[in-house]
Amino acid sequence: MEKLIKDAHDEISRDYNKFIENSRIKVNKYLNFVLWFFILTGPLIALGVYFDIYKDISYYTCIVISVVMFLMSGIHFLILKKFPASITTSMFALLALDILIVYMALFHVKIYLTWFLVPLLAILLVDKKLFIISSVLNYALMVMTTALTAPYYAAMQTEYATPKAYFLDVIGGFSIESSIMVLSGFTIVHLTVNFLRDLTKQHLEIKKHEIEMQEKMRILDSMAEIYDNVNLLDFNTSTEMSLRDKNQTKHGIDMTKQTHTLMNQKIKNKVMPDQLDDFLAFTDIKTVRSRLAQKKLISADFIDIVNGWFRAQYITVDSTLDGIPNSIIYTTRNVDDEKRREEQLIRLSLTDELTRLYNRRCFEEDLKEFRKQGMKDNFVMFSIDVNGLKKVNDTLGHSAGDELIKGAADCLALSARGIGKVYRTGGDEFFIIGHSDNPVDVCDDINKKAGEWHGVYSSEMALSVGYASHKDYPEASIDELERKADAEMYDAKERYYKEKGIDRRRPQ
Repeated sequence: MEKLIKDAHDEISRDYNKFIENSRIKVNKYLNFVLWFFILTGPLIALGVYFDIYKDISYYTCIVISVVMFLMSGIHFLILKKFPASITTSMFALLALDILIVYMALFHVKIYLTWFLVPLLAILLVDKKLFIISSVLNYALMVMTTALTAPYYAAMQTEYATPKAYFLDVIGGFSIESSIMVLSGFTIVHLTVNFLRDLTKQHLEIKKHEIEMQEKMRILDSMAEIYDNVNLLDFNTSTEMSLRDKNQTKHGIDMTKQTHTLMNQKIKNKVMPDQLDDFLAFTDIKTVRSRLAQKKLISADFIDIVNGWFRAQYITVDSTLDGIPNSIIYTTRNVDDEKRREEQLIRLSLTDELTRLYNRRCFEEDLKEFRKQGMKDNFVMFSIDVNGLKKVNDTLGHSAGDELIKGAADCLALSARGIGKVYRTGGDEFFIIGHSDNPVDVCDDINKKAGEWHGVYSSEMALSVGYASHKDYPEASIDELERKADAEMYDAKERYYKEKGIDRRRPQ
């Protein structure tokens, strides 16, 4: 976006310079027209001479004026053709007019307002430096010409004793008038320049806003392609508009009566019943602004009865200085595949790779939950260990050992069905956490299934089982129940080895 704004700034600067250049071309053409027009000055003065209006002016002076203006106009025309937008072209035209005025003054053609014509024309070029130069040059020529003609006019008027008195009187008036003219002209040029620059800045701001809006609309269009539903909510105008609607139809929102947008009124019909209250609370438009205050977005996941999981999001587009959203985007997107992958990753992180039972990590996480929530009266923990696994590994190999572990897992999963969860917490160690009113029957069922098992490498399997229930030890914590279940399991293992006549030291 920064590059687009920079390009826009460069383009507007070029447009501004082009505008000034075109304006100068037009003014230079106008000045050339003025120069050609002033060729008529000679004939007009000659008429004054003919009708005895100008008594001290000769026809020769009139001819010189017209010839000089013709030459000046021609030279300016040639310069204009080659340098139409040049300041030099402008200055030549203004200087030509100054020369005309000086010549007329020296040959006693009385002029007053004409002295101020040149600075007045310079205003059209909207250049402060050029206006100052033109005004200073004009004033210098005015002073010089008045000084040269002072003896002539002082001699003709009795109220002036000396040429100096005439000069001071006339130039004093000219100076005051020139000062007023220069100040007024400079103010006009200054205001005009600032006005044009302000227009340029405003144009740039408008362009920047257009670029930002185009970028936002591009993003919104992209969002409309990504999301299943995209709704623009404007709280300033109390309207909602679907960005998928080609007609861009805005629908009014009655914030005094309405709690949900038209989109959510349709979506809620597909939300799972047990999640409907949460969905309605999340999408309540009367509270969404306060919930989004100082935030970029808020989101929540819900289940669509037909399409599975979807994610609803409110995204801030524009906000007040204190972070309260003025306009927001509401989107929904199907995330069922994402949820399934997420569940699969969680399941993998909590599952033992060999047996597909829950692993030690899951066991510890579940213990934390029971510590927080407490235990019911029929809460029970079973500790199970595979007997003779080391011997099987040593004599028949690890494949036989893995078969024995998987066989034990199958037996435990069948026995724990409807009771709780089975965990593999170590190499040949298992735990069951669940709820049962008859834990002894569960132990018997585990031993029965283990006795019925037959594998490819091993023909038999024996498990040692111990348990501890909250009912039997109501004062015990869950960690104490775990230790008691372990102790019971080791006692059972000791009995098994004694019955088999195997001399084995009890593990500590």
